[in-house]
Amino acid sequence: MISNHAKFFTAIEIHPGATIGRRFVIDHGVGVVIGETAVIGDDVLVYHGVTLGGKTLDPVKRHPTVGDRVIIGAGAKLIGNINIGNDCAVGANAVVTKDMPAGTVAVGVNARLLNITGDDLYLI
Repeated sequence: MISNHAKFFTAIEIHPGATIGRRFVIDHGVGVVIGETAVIGDDVLVYHGVTLGGKTLDPVKRHPTVGDRVIIGAGAKLIGNINIGNDCAVGANAVVTKDMPAGTVAVGVNARLLNITGDDLYLI
């Protein structure tokens, strides 16, 4: 019941079954949806319109697991039982349906993964 009231006043929907780490920040939170089996690490920053959604209604782990120190840009959609590694960034409006290794950046619809090492940027 508290979840429904909070959703009405904030336009943020966090399922009570979601697991959220320390220092989690939702900046400009309108339209954020976090599903039941989502797991979010420490020091994660999420912007408005982000969805951590599932692909099935089966009673299994079906939402993303997000590592520590991750930034998820406005409008991004992370769908399914995927793993987002530590120190990743997801660009605005990206749609991520596959695992992201630590330290990568996802951009675009059907997101492409980029790896940043020093001054180099290359596709994975």
